[in-house]
Order: sequence, then C-alpha cells, then structure tokens
Amino acid sequence: MIDQIQQRILEEVADLHVVPEGAYNIRANGESAARNTTANIDIISKTDMSGIDVRIKPGTKHESVHIPVVLSESGIKEVVYNDFYIGEDSDVVIVAGCGIHNCGNQDSQHDGIHRFYVGKNAKVKYVEKHYGEGDGNGKRILNPVTEVYMEEGSSMEMEMVQIKGVDSTDRKTFAELAAGAKMVVRERLLTHGSQYAVSDYVVKLNGEDSSADVVSRSVAKDHSYQKFDSQLVGNAKCTGHTECDAIIMGNARILAIPQLEANDLDAALIHEAAIGKIAGEQIIKLMTLGLTEEEAEAQIVNGFLK
Repeated sequence: MIDQIQQRILEEVADLHVVPEGAYNIRANGESAARNTTANIDIISKTDMSGIDVRIKPGTKHESVHIPVVLSESGIKEVVYNDFYIGEDSDVVIVAGCGIHNCGNQDSQHDGIHRFYVGKNAKVKYVEKHYGEGDGNGKRILNPVTEVYMEEGSSMEMEMVQIKGVDSTDRKTFAELAAGAKMVVRERLLTHGSQYAVSDYVVKLNGEDSSADVVSRSVAKDHSYQKFDSQLVGNAKCTGHTECDAIIMGNARILAIPQLEANDLDAALIHEAAIGKIAGEQIIKLMTLGLTEEEAEAQIVNGFLK
C-alpha cells in the first residue's frame, strides 16, 4: 500500500496523481509496492540481485513504463539494477525517478543502475526526476548510473531533472551509438545549501552518421557545488554537441569540463560552456513591475530551468 507521503513524492518524481495506465513497477522502501504488465511490456523481478528486467516487444507503439522509487523511512540504503530491452521499431516512454522523504537522523540512499538496450529503429523517451524532502539531519543521497547501447537507426531522448532537496548526487551516464543512432540529453539541475552534485557523461559515437546533443542547464545557490563533465568521442563520421549553461549565486562553486575526442576525419564535434551570475538589469526590470528582489530572482531561475 502507498501512504500519503509516498503518494505526494510519486507526484513529484513521476507526475503520478492516480495509478498510471500501461506498465508500471512502483518501489517503496526497498520493496515492490505495485506492478502491472501489458501484452507488449513485461516486467520481471531479477532472481540474482535486486531489480527488474523490462522487456518491450518489437513494434510496440505509444505505450509507457513507469518505474518510480520512493524512500520514506530514514536509514534505507539500497542498490537496484534495472535492465530495459526495447524491441526494434518500437516507440515508448519510460518514466523513472526517485524521491526521498527523510525526517530522521540516518542517511537515506538509493543507487539505481539502469541499462538500456535499444533495438534497431526504436524510439525511446526517458524521463528521470530526483527529489528530496524532510526536516531530519539524515542526508538524501542519489547516485544513478545510466548505460545506453543503441543499435542502428535508433533514437533516445533523455530528460534528467533534479530540482530540490537532494543533498548529494553523483550521476554517471555512458552511451554507445551505432550507425544512424541519435541521442538527445537535456539535464536540469538546481542545488542549494551545501548540496553536492556531479554529472559525468561519456558518449561514444561509433557508427556512421550517429549524433549526440548533450545540454545541461543548472543553477547553484548558497554554498553548493556542481561539476559537469561531458565527453563526446567521435569514432566515425558523426556529429556531436555538448553544452553547459549555468547560473551561479551566493558562495556556490561550479566546474564545467566539456571534452571532445575525434578519432575520425569526419567527426564534427562542438562544445560550449557558460557560467555567470544573474544580470542586475534583469532584476531591476522585474522589480519595476512590482516584484521583490527575491521574487525577481526566483522568476529568472524558474524560467532558466524550464
């Protein structure tokens, strides 16, 4: 059963206000709380470790899989392995996410290792949201690992969001793209207080005419720290672009490390990075419309992270 706290967190990380249509696996405090499969999407518990296999039949169109995780008890620490096998010519949406409610003194931690095997000409949209809350001294820690293996002509759009309440996160993403495969990553990140967040991307463009576009938008407030490390490796005729655009506030620190490695004459790779504070004229303009300085800053940050 899902209690009220867990339901609210599910709304934050997976936009679940009611039981979702389609396939889903809801994990709460280290156990499976609810599951549903469909004719085209099967979810199977692993027998040798904690986690699930999600198998999507070839040709599956316009179906979704929700696999949110909720921790509402202080002191839980878990590592979960989830593997996704996406059949060729399918078109699906996968919604993950983890929310931690910690009102205790012990740290709560979820490390999710997700591996995606994307079949030929398949299309995947993957949404991963992280959220933390609670007034305890225990930390809320999330360390996701995402591995993506894309076959010819496949495409994957990844939306990676962490906006509130996570004390420490170390995100690692690795991808290998075959010929004609296309990957788009959009990361949105907000840190405050003394929070710590590292994002590490390595994308190998192995096939001819493969492409990758990895973009991060982030805001670091107070004494928080962020590191964005993005590496594109062009091993064939390909196109790649990586970008970090960040706003720094208070006494925060941000380190951006865009990296390009071209191992082929026809690898076309671009990187961009920009870090700066909010322009004073932006604040003044909004304040002339009746907003306080704090309200003006909040509106600029919200618009930047959309």
